[in-house]
Amino acid sequence: MIMVSHTVSLTSTCFNFPTVSCAFYDYRVGKAALDSVNLEGRSFLTLKDFNAEEIKPILWVSADLKHRIKHRGEYVPLLQGKSIAMIFEKRSTRTRMATETGFSLLGGHPCFLTPQDIHLGVNESTTDTARVLSGLADVVLARVYSHSSLEHLDIDASIPVINGLSDLYHPIQVLADLSTLQEHYGSLKGLTLAWIGDGNNVLHSFMMSLAKLGVNLKVATPKGYEPDANVTQEAQLLSKQFGTKLQFLMDPMEAARHSSVLVTDTWVSMGQEEEKKKRLKDFHGYQITMQTGSVAAPDWTFLHCLPRKAEEVDDEVFYSPRSLVFTEAENHKWTIMGLMVCILTDYTPQIPKLKFKKNMWEKDIKNRILSSVCHL
Repeated sequence: MIMVSHTVSLTSTCFNFPTVSCAFYDYRVGKAALDSVNLEGRSFLTLKDFNAEEIKPILWVSADLKHRIKHRGEYVPLLQGKSIAMIFEKRSTRTRMATETGFSLLGGHPCFLTPQDIHLGVNESTTDTARVLSGLADVVLARVYSHSSLEHLDIDASIPVINGLSDLYHPIQVLADLSTLQEHYGSLKGLTLAWIGDGNNVLHSFMMSLAKLGVNLKVATPKGYEPDANVTQEAQLLSKQFGTKLQFLMDPMEAARHSSVLVTDTWVSMGQEEEKKKRLKDFHGYQITMQTGSVAAPDWTFLHCLPRKAEEVDDEVFYSPRSLVFTEAENHKWTIMGLMVCILTDYTPQIPKLKFKKNMWEKDIKNRILSSVCHL
């Protein structure tokens, strides 16, 4: 057994913002094995289809690639000779850039297809498109309006299909969020995430994953903007199965109370522009501010998948040290890379295995430090 000392560091800012960070690698593991988990050839349409032991390796590989490529400057051509077909019915900045640059960094070739290049089910049946792309590429990432388009593609394709966003789920975004929280807090289990805003596809993906990783979830949405009923029912079962807390509220302050992470998203998604005036009225009072954070946990942080509008979160929070949004945006690339490597190769990470549960002594030290720090 390799024994190393763990460190806990406390830093403060002009906001008296306590940040407790513990090492997020488990150095007891040496060269960890993925023998019990094989994701090669799997599609990734929703986190509902993945258990905790399948999600963790994706985050582990993502952290490994970030370490090797960004921090050590290595060239890691794990996808050399492979290509990805990128179908984008909806525009994107982060997903497109993350996928194209990430796949290229790994030695692969990304092929971007706009609605002008490909019309799913219009000029050619989705079945035929799936079969054609299966012969030309190694994987498909599709950003679509309807989740059923992804399911249809997946049925007829002989290669993995990745959900780049649909009306029902946005799982690659949540992988980036989980990776960001893992980096910042050192572990995930025991955190409480407060979702304040629209009951949308990003929230649905959180609802299909957090309980499996031991994360509590509090959801505050205006009346009429609750998450999908079927997703809610499934999330309640998961929360009961894994012993986590799941609450549905209408009061943003109550959702934020004692929460570790405050999260929101756009109130007006693509395709909802005609509803903008009504939505802005209905979401009045849901803006995340420092007042919202005043009732959260002492070490609370903020996430937003971007693009952001000022009515969703004010500048003071968005540009504060508590905001992890730009690390979150960057991690979109590393987690997409990690996902692609997991489903296209049998790669074993070189860094030690990530920790997803804090040691008891770490919790005790953190609690003692935070107990001496006043809330904002």
